[in-house]
Amino acid sequence: MRRTCLDMVYELAKKDPRVVFVGSDLGPGVLEQMKTEMPERFYMEGVSEQAIIGIAAGLAMEGFIPYVNTIATFITRRCFEQVAVDLCLHDLPVRLIANGGGLVYAPLGPTHLAIEDVGILRPLPNMTILAPSDASEMRRFMDTSLDYPHPIYIRLGKGGDPVIDKNADGFEIGKGYVLREGKDVAVFSTGVMTGRVLTAAKELAVQGIDCRIVHLPTIKPLDNECILSAIKGVKTVVTVEEHTRIGGLGSAIVELLSDQTNIEVPRVTRIGLPDAFPTQYGSQDSMMETYGLQPPALVDSIQNAL
Repeated sequence: MRRTCLDMVYELAKKDPRVVFVGSDLGPGVLEQMKTEMPERFYMEGVSEQAIIGIAAGLAMEGFIPYVNTIATFITRRCFEQVAVDLCLHDLPVRLIANGGGLVYAPLGPTHLAIEDVGILRPLPNMTILAPSDASEMRRFMDTSLDYPHPIYIRLGKGGDPVIDKNADGFEIGKGYVLREGKDVAVFSTGVMTGRVLTAAKELAVQGIDCRIVHLPTIKPLDNECILSAIKGVKTVVTVEEHTRIGGLGSAIVELLSDQTNIEVPRVTRIGLPDAFPTQYGSQDSMMETYGLQPPALVDSIQNAL
């Protein structure tokens, strides 16, 4: 997914002279071809993440479209003030490509685990937050990012995730997609969790539980119409995310449903990470298993929700 995203920056730069890349201490080889062919539009800074947000803001004010890339925790925790004041306050078209959303950097421990990144940025006015499910969806999203007029936070998975997205007709920022129809439970997920949810839904179907699966690659702004339509007729609602249960997709959906006065709202169960810094090291998959985010545990949690 990360490779696809960066490759698309180069492809967009070839067709639009406004596109620039700004990276922070990413090592050799990153977008080497763009660096060679377009050195005037390639900036690789050192360990200076707050500075590159300011650089990107200045470039955007001069008419460029900067794509900024560094680790997710650095963009959100370390650069919060710059993102809020330099980008969102001025509503600048800067794209923040965040490596390692969720538990990707599991071997590096809690300093590098972006488990609250969505919750940090979601309250910021003008901010758009995306978490594509796979490389295919990432490619189509990047095509739409070029002329989008607001700042975007792009939450990247590790890469190599199974391609589960079947929508070959493009991508629309702010739109949700029903990937599977069902009558018992509506399950909302985002990012790489959607593939795991689909796997769990197959097992639940064997057990006679019919899941409606809704993929929300855009966490902000939510597709309110899609969500409100999907909850009709089901017994319960479940949200699944590789993020703390505070401030992420589940919280956003609960907020939306709490504002409804004209419809009956089912009970909502939020599946995500607990309100605690992780204390273990390992792989992304092993930590997902620890926190109940792999398909077998999702099966159990959805059964319990019903």
